[in-house]
Amino acid sequence: MKCRILLIISLWVSLTALAQNKGDIELGGNVGVNISNVAINSDNDFNTESKSGFNLTASGEYYFSDRWGIKAKLIYDQKGWGDSFVLRLDGSVVEEDMELDYLTIPVMANLHFGRKRNWYLNLGLYTGFLVNAELDGEDTKDFFNNVDIGLALGIGVKFPISDKAKLFIEYDGQSGFIDIVEKSENNGSSLELRNGRSAFNIGVLFTL
Repeated sequence: MKCRILLIISLWVSLTALAQNKGDIELGGNVGVNISNVAINSDNDFNTESKSGFNLTASGEYYFSDRWGIKAKLIYDQKGWGDSFVLRLDGSVVEEDMELDYLTIPVMANLHFGRKRNWYLNLGLYTGFLVNAELDGEDTKDFFNNVDIGLALGIGVKFPISDKAKLFIEYDGQSGFIDIVEKSENNGSSLELRNGRSAFNIGVLFTL
């Protein structure tokens, strides 16, 4: 009987040590592989393929309880699309990837679940700021809006490695709400593009 009581106490202490307390702050960073493309609304025959890239992320989360927190990220995000057909001035057609690099800031509600609260699911909005746009080595930033806004979501699992540190594996996605193509008097294109990207990430978290 004493052994059972000691086992229950030990299990309770272990779970308590792994749980986050109200007011805890968790900082982290990760690297990830991106798969990006665009949703298209156009009168023209405009087709794209997905392209791969990477992201570098710093994150912070404030815990309201062991189940809920609010999480913000700062991401260097490679987006764009692949196999874009472009008619050049010399009449030739090239097939190149459109490279769009953003600094993206998602702010999300983060639900922690599972017996040890080691799983999490987040949902919120992101704002992305365009830092570079390039096609076939040429700067194309003037053809795109400087800001992108959309839905951010993700799911992941954490693995404790010490009292204050955890490794994590995560899938996260973004879906743009707004047209990223710049419209002007000199560019009356009917083309509308909205960003979409998925990422698989691995990183580390530290509890303050």
